[in-house]
Amino acid sequence: MKLTEPVSGGPCWVELSTPDIPAAKTFYAALFGWRSETDPREEAGGYTMAHVGDARVAALSPVYQPGQHPAWTVSFATEDADAAVEKVTAAGGSQLVGPMDVFDAGRFAVVADPSGAVFSLWQGRAFAGTDLLNEPGSLGWVELVAREADPALAFYPAVFGWTVTASKTYPQWGVDGADFGGLLASDEMLPPEAPPNWLPYFAVADADATAATAQSAGGEMIMPPTTLPGGRQIAVVRDPQGAVFGIYRAGEEG
Repeated sequence: MKLTEPVSGGPCWVELSTPDIPAAKTFYAALFGWRSETDPREEAGGYTMAHVGDARVAALSPVYQPGQHPAWTVSFATEDADAAVEKVTAAGGSQLVGPMDVFDAGRFAVVADPSGAVFSLWQGRAFAGTDLLNEPGSLGWVELVAREADPALAFYPAVFGWTVTASKTYPQWGVDGADFGGLLASDEMLPPEAPPNWLPYFAVADADATAATAQSAGGEMIMPPTTLPGGRQIAVVRDPQGAVFGIYRAGEEG
């Protein structure tokens, strides 16, 4: 990711829905050194902010529906959440939640692309989004895992105006040419019952050491640390509650 701060159209926040926030706090503290603080207001519903030092980098929240699977959700910044929802539906996506205000922090909506991949829209006010990008313990890359490339390549530029770095095997998403994510189109990565999804990758100083920590803390390796062509090292992890995310060695994004 070449972005260093949230910008309109780019990833600006990532949030974990989990049935066990205390367990998630413990796991991600061991993994990334996160310090997590739960909003004490009753109306906040247990929303918990994770920090690297004093920087806000992610959130943990309870699951809101019975049977909801633990999962990470990526949010993309927009200057107008209502207008962005209209673009989503006009391009063939669906509106799932909102738009609605979150105190004075901003306005959000949850939507899905035409294939069913869920993501959020965030119109920041008092809170623009993450305070860190690409630093160890913070969001560094986002990847759409889908069965087909062409529908996504039509949908997302129509909604966000993203630039696309042409590649037959791994197109990359960007804002004005600053790449922040990619598109992995592969049936092999998605079981028949699994919908397409956005996978967040967190930057780490050492992918091998972080993967070992994840396993010792109760996580499961879906993809062990792997060195890709060009030298980038990544891994994909399932946390103890079942949410999936990636890690990559910081400094190798883009």
